[in-house]
Amino acid sequence: MSDDKDPNSDSPKRDPGNPRGSGNSGGGSGGNSGGDGKPPLGPRNPNMMSRGMVSWLLMGGLVVALFLMFASQQQRPKEVTWSEFISLAEQQAFEKNVIIESNQAVGTLKEGMAGTIAEDAPGNRVAVALDIEVRALFTAELRETNQLFEFNTSSGVLFQLLVNWGPFFFIAFLIYFFVFRSLRNAGGGPGMLGSFGRSKHKVVNKEHSTVTLNDVAGIEEAKDEIGEIIEFLKNPKKFQRLGGRVPRGVLLIGSPGCGKTLLAKAVAGEADVPFFSISGSDFVEMFVGVGASRVRDLFKQAKDSSPCIIFLDEIDAVGRRRGNGYSSGGHDEREQTLNAILVEMDGFESNDQVIVVAATNRSDVLDPALTRPGRFDRQIHVSLPDIKGRADILKVHSRKIKMSPDADMERLARGTPMFSGADLAAIINEAAIAATLQNKDFVEQDDLEEARDKVKWGRSRKSHKIEEDERKVIAYHEAGHAIVMYYDEDSEPLHKVTIIPRGQALGVTFMLPEKDRHIHTKKQLLAQLRVTYGGRIAEDMFCGDISSGASQDIRQASSIARAMITELGMSDKLGFQLYGIDESRQPWEQPDKLFSDETARTIDQEVKGLIDRTYGETKVLLEKHRDQLDALAQALLKYETLNRDEVDRIMRGDTLTKATVSDLLQAEKDKAKAAAEKPVTPPAPDLGDEPPGVIPSPA
Repeated sequence: MSDDKDPNSDSPKRDPGNPRGSGNSGGGSGGNSGGDGKPPLGPRNPNMMSRGMVSWLLMGGLVVALFLMFASQQQRPKEVTWSEFISLAEQQAFEKNVIIESNQAVGTLKEGMAGTIAEDAPGNRVAVALDIEVRALFTAELRETNQLFEFNTSSGVLFQLLVNWGPFFFIAFLIYFFVFRSLRNAGGGPGMLGSFGRSKHKVVNKEHSTVTLNDVAGIEEAKDEIGEIIEFLKNPKKFQRLGGRVPRGVLLIGSPGCGKTLLAKAVAGEADVPFFSISGSDFVEMFVGVGASRVRDLFKQAKDSSPCIIFLDEIDAVGRRRGNGYSSGGHDEREQTLNAILVEMDGFESNDQVIVVAATNRSDVLDPALTRPGRFDRQIHVSLPDIKGRADILKVHSRKIKMSPDADMERLARGTPMFSGADLAAIINEAAIAATLQNKDFVEQDDLEEARDKVKWGRSRKSHKIEEDERKVIAYHEAGHAIVMYYDEDSEPLHKVTIIPRGQALGVTFMLPEKDRHIHTKKQLLAQLRVTYGGRIAEDMFCGDISSGASQDIRQASSIARAMITELGMSDKLGFQLYGIDESRQPWEQPDKLFSDETARTIDQEVKGLIDRTYGETKVLLEKHRDQLDALAQALLKYETLNRDEVDRIMRGDTLTKATVSDLLQAEKDKAKAAAEKPVTPPAPDLGDEPPGVIPSPA
């Protein structure tokens, strides 16, 4: 299975704290200074003074509101039940008349009558909650106790609301004023929320980083370029001796999991300079202007700490191409953030010694103004590792793992083409977990192979119940793939075949490439086509019907055949010409019609002719080796998984002697049964501290 400003110009330098341009404006006096160079006389800015006064007044009001709210809570009478209140009235415990308000009755107890009911009541005052419907009944009971009372409705509901909820309304107003008003100018300045526009970066020093370049393997060219950056920071004068300058930016480009962030961590561990790390998404907020403010704050702190390194991870979050449908339109926050990054990176002086390292896996969507030399002078492509790189990566990740002497990293590297560094790290970790669960002392080669299959195709579903007729179809289907892969000289070598469900597949045929393929010849592509047909043809030959199990094979074969005709120029009729979509162009640059209707018919005929021709060749091959195909399918039904050596023996006509799946299951049952039937030896009686020689009682 194959699966732009000139630094020498006379224009005023942009103030990092003012995104709108230079901070000073005015007539010929030159802004804040007078004609004689002395500061101008006169009053301070009244606007700034009023803002400070308002802030202090609001802070004072907040303190007062909190005090009033606390005081109102402290002076609130203690709540008692109806019966407790009437009992106090019968004892003539109230000092004055009971006050009946709109929603409660309040009474003040005499000094010597507090008792246990209201011993902790604030001001010796107790209250009972009343509804309008029961107020008459309450007053009637109160009259029977000869307790005097009076109605007080002057305060009303509005007064109670002001007393109880006024402080909360005032605090809500203060929150609105400080938060929503201040967020408009969240880019900095004095005030409570001046830090909202501060950068969220992390500063890492050499002492705090445990990753070095020795932990990075498989990407030697990228390591060399990163090593040069570290050398720039350590010895800048060495490179300025001949008039050169330190690169301003380095852009790491590569697929996910290839080691871009790991390289940046290694820089932090190797370079003896501050390392500012931040993700592109940390710049973007819902409030316009915050991202740009954080960019300015980050670069300001970096310049103050130079020489240093700024690492922007996933820069495509803010560095996408402006316009042409990439922007959401209007006052876009992401564009403001990108503009701030462009200005800051272009504003470095030659002696700033601030290097920006950015990482992305979507370099195609980045703005050209961001990727040009002068901002990002170097673009380092971190590609997928080759077979030697994969072996080195596996060795790095297996340093702390107890590996068996028979564990062959070279063999595992050969069987993991197109695996990233993160995939290889996952293989080592999964193998260690599997070996631990099986109580092994070492990680063996079988654990590594199983972990490889699990990471790439998913966990095997050994408990998945499949009917016998479906197992037969799956066995012949996978045997068809395996026979074509085994006998086709242009195909990759067969590695293993199984009918145990794994992931979404009901059966899998694995190949083991002898070497990495950077290009594919026409013969190799035709061999891939023939391998995809093997399952369907085998079903038709031995099962008397065809199934939906070849749907993925059909999709793969159609993709390969159409690419050969329209993109790779492997058709004699159509020749050396592109008939597919030009991926180097943007979607809006593609023509409405790529080719004529007559050419479309020719393409369809060529694709169908190619598939029909290779399909017939595959059918002839399987008919020639019909007996071997049948024997391989029967062995799969019996053993479920066969490796290359076992397939070789079947092709030679030998008999396999390994245990079947039924034998393994029966052995597990016998082992469990023997453990259950094993007699349990009763523990020795506890004689305690009795002297030796004492015989225990038979009772």
